[in-house]
Amino acid sequence: MNLSDLAQTLEEQADEGQTDEERVAAEQANEERNLAPDATRTDVDAGTELFPGDSGTLPLEARRALCQLLAGPSIDAQRHAQLWPALSRNEAAIRMRLAELFLELVIDREAGVAFTRQADTGEQETPTLLRTQPLTFIDSVLLLHLRQQLAEADAQGRRAVVEEETLSDQLSVYEKNLSTDRAGFMKRVAAAIAKMRDNHILTLLRGSEGRYEVSPVLKLLFSAEDVQALGQVYRELREGTDAAESHADENAQDVDPA
Repeated sequence: MNLSDLAQTLEEQADEGQTDEERVAAEQANEERNLAPDATRTDVDAGTELFPGDSGTLPLEARRALCQLLAGPSIDAQRHAQLWPALSRNEAAIRMRLAELFLELVIDREAGVAFTRQADTGEQETPTLLRTQPLTFIDSVLLLHLRQQLAEADAQGRRAVVEEETLSDQLSVYEKNLSTDRAGFMKRVAAAIAKMRDNHILTLLRGSEGRYEVSPVLKLLFSAEDVQALGQVYRELREGTDAAESHADENAQDVDPA
């Protein structure tokens, strides 16, 4: 008799001496042992555990990149020198985690920018996690102008740099579209520029005052077709107002002052 036969014989003899209740209890205990996870195996890489009870699998820098994407507005290769390579190395895993939150990762590797947007889930009702900010008329005009400046800079192979004073002058053509005086209009322009700065659309250049670089993320937010369509709308708005004023002036000249 070999060892396996001996072990089976002893097990059978032990079973014969058990009551039915003891036998059932033994079988349940055996099943629990079989179902219990092996302490030597884990689905989580022990090297990524950052705090007690951490079940995450992403390394530290990848988690920071994920947090930055969720906090917004974007990851910039220049401003986030450590997060950008971490995003590149862990792109698939980060995409998966964002998808579980109904979010989509958008990356422009050439421009060095990445951000998240709500996934198109069709008619399904899904929660919205990303914050949105309403745009005023001046906000919209400024965004369009900055996008056009970015397109011109790209065509010339240079960075898109704008000056705050120049922006105010270039937007002044829309002053007549708002029911406010000059001081009120300039205040709204300053608020729009501040909003772009707070959302990192404009980044203040070091060692300069009132000079900003336009973020390439605008290329992802507004396509060339979007710029053309919006430009036509605002052009018609501006020219329509000018035409109305010109027509009013002509009528005034025709009126007999007597």
